[in-house]
Amino acid sequence: MKNGKIRIGVSSCLLGNEVRFDGSHKYNSYINLTLSKYFEFHPFCPEVAIGLGTPRPPIRLIKTHTGVHAVGVKDPELDVTDRLERYGITTREKLEKKFYGFIFKSKSPSCGMERVKVYGSRGAAQSNGTGIFAAAILSGLPDLPVEEEGRLMDPVIRENFIERVFCYSRWHDMTALGLTAARLIDFHTRHKFVLLSHDETAYRELGKIIAHCGKRNIDSIATTYLQQFMAAMKKKATKRRHTNVLMHIAGFFKKDLDADDKKELQEVIHAYRTEEVPLIVPITLLKHYLRKFPNEYIAGQYYIQPHPKELMLRNHI
Repeated sequence: MKNGKIRIGVSSCLLGNEVRFDGSHKYNSYINLTLSKYFEFHPFCPEVAIGLGTPRPPIRLIKTHTGVHAVGVKDPELDVTDRLERYGITTREKLEKKFYGFIFKSKSPSCGMERVKVYGSRGAAQSNGTGIFAAAILSGLPDLPVEEEGRLMDPVIRENFIERVFCYSRWHDMTALGLTAARLIDFHTRHKFVLLSHDETAYRELGKIIAHCGKRNIDSIATTYLQQFMAAMKKKATKRRHTNVLMHIAGFFKKDLDADDKKELQEVIHAYRTEEVPLIVPITLLKHYLRKFPNEYIAGQYYIQPHPKELMLRNHI
């Protein structure tokens, strides 16, 4: 990390660098003006990195009898599949344990995560696929939080990605201190409501893994735990699951609140469930009661504030 910011990889053109095939860029204002306050972005352009230059002849994905290849649009003899894949493998070695997320350029034959056009031998688009560079990253680093810049415009997807980045960063902060059973249990405990908002079954399965902390190799347990934890976090939180979590947390204050306060809290949670108010409203009320009636367990839950409030992610879900 640098200046307290979380290190993130990003397709270079999204930062405004003129590295596209036609010498242009795809500057993204949300990435550069908002996320840059919290993330330290490191640019990657696989096509420039493998020597194609800028400007350059465009490439596209072609499906052949040997698989999907990245070849020149005007010169099909130009096949850069192997070079892009090798660069992807080299890059993921740099990303592992040093980076906590990656934002790809959508629809790119090198960087696109999904919905990249794949053409047939006769030149017509036949299906959708994944960019060659992106595929190498995704296959080798399945736990790494990744997203495309276009999908970040969806508030639910945006919140999910950023929440995963902060969880992944916290995990590596924890392991950097030295992996112990106590730290792993604490990590699981503090992410209880975060996990419940995404996947209750996964939370209970992860609890079973944690139960073996003192009986099996801690490194092996941690590897399995992280894989299942990050897989659970990929599932989008829903209003129903958020509502269940809110009700659960509200239960911790049932002895402290009077009848009117309890009624107000229930009404606000119901208003969230019926989409009358965003998630930030019941969360803010719960924070108010937490300040008024301190509870160490709830205060330690990352669900209360999983990412900087200035990002206002819960104002839109």
